[in-house]
Amino acid sequence: MAAKLRIPRLTKPVTAVTAGASALIVEAVERLSEILGEVDLSSPLFDFDFTDYYRREMGPNLVKQFFSFERLRPPEDLVWLKRRTSACERAYRKPDGGRRVNLDPGYWSDAKLVLASTKNYSHRIAIGRRIFAEVTLRYHQGRLQWFEWTYPDYRTPLALDFFEKVRRKYLKQISQI
Repeated sequence: MAAKLRIPRLTKPVTAVTAGASALIVEAVERLSEILGEVDLSSPLFDFDFTDYYRREMGPNLVKQFFSFERLRPPEDLVWLKRRTSACERAYRKPDGGRRVNLDPGYWSDAKLVLASTKNYSHRIAIGRRIFAEVTLRYHQGRLQWFEWTYPDYRTPLALDFFEKVRRKYLKQISQI
């Protein structure tokens, strides 16, 4: 008897948006909603003061916010999503070429948060078209857990609370399919 092939489950798109002003976050998310559909959850806005990595390009006093989107998508859409968010970043470039917004897309799937990146590293896997993926959080033993490579802003109680809400919403959605 032939083995039954399993089709990967649909995933819940998420994006983190970092910018120098909350108005830029609102604009970028409106643009993303045109391609991803309606936002169904958003975290509180918070100061992004975990690193100076973006300071030179984007300036000081950055803020950040996490979002999830209502419409579920296949996991292989992550390459497409990263390329679309990169195009959205380019639409907000400063005259000198620097970014005004940084978009970090990913998805929630069953028991993990997966983020996309254009930067390779030892814990990232190539998924196509120069895009890499990493598991950033996992749901294990009844709670969300981070890894040694998880960015500090994804380790905060605010982030863990937000992604727990995303997880619950996703599980409810997937159970109705």
